[in-house]
Amino acid sequence: MIGSSQAMFRPPVNDAKGPFMDMQLKNRVALVTGGTRDVGRQIALTLAAEGAAVAVHHRSSPDEAADVVAEIAKAGGKAKAFQADIADTAAVKAMIQAIVAEFGGLNIVVNNAGLAIRKPFKETTPQEWRSQVDVNLIGALQLFHEATPHLEKAGDGRIISIVGDSSRVGESGLSIVAAARAGVIGLVKSIARELGRSGVTANVVSLGMVETGHDPKWLEANREKLIRFYPTRRLGVAEDVAPTVALLASPLSGWITGQVISVSGGYSMV
Repeated sequence: MIGSSQAMFRPPVNDAKGPFMDMQLKNRVALVTGGTRDVGRQIALTLAAEGAAVAVHHRSSPDEAADVVAEIAKAGGKAKAFQADIADTAAVKAMIQAIVAEFGGLNIVVNNAGLAIRKPFKETTPQEWRSQVDVNLIGALQLFHEATPHLEKAGDGRIISIVGDSSRVGESGLSIVAAARAGVIGLVKSIARELGRSGVTANVVSLGMVETGHDPKWLEANREKLIRFYPTRRLGVAEDVAPTVALLASPLSGWITGQVISVSGGYSMV
């Protein structure tokens, strides 16, 4: 059964005890927004295992952030939690300043924080438009704007923004977040052109449906229907995503910029 194979499959897990391979991230400082759970958590663990000092961002989950930091420290890595509402200009500015003061610089920014409200477009409200645009687009603008001087100073800074494939091909029920993150794609491509001469690269990782703790009842109710859209015949897990992010964060990816890389089990092939 497809459902059974989905439940049994797990790719190699980076449990923060050691690197998949040497991505040359030692002595680099990485910020992972939304780094307390699911994809963000796995990215934080992976970057730490590859040698980076990791700033684990959270908005309102200090206990979960502390758990990620403790797991990284237990494995011999370096991390610290930082709180900020990504949609708040002053909070983002203060967070970036605090990270630089703590770690002495900033080399890598992984924009993973997001907000998605699944609802038919005709049922959405202006308040829901604003909340999703504020987090997904305005939040990215603020984050990159505050981080850019530090990434340029580093000489080989990295921006990686996580979006969903809905921002590339559209998806019923996700019109607002798709529109906001489509804006992020345009932003990242433009930043890549502007900052390339400074050694900074900027790329997007576009995801298919990844198993997370968000809305598990909806996921289980729709699993079999969803899997039919994936040539790999399974949904993704967080461990599918983190290695690609680690590569884009590393010096090994210095000639990759302005790209949208789909990690989606073949859901999107454009």
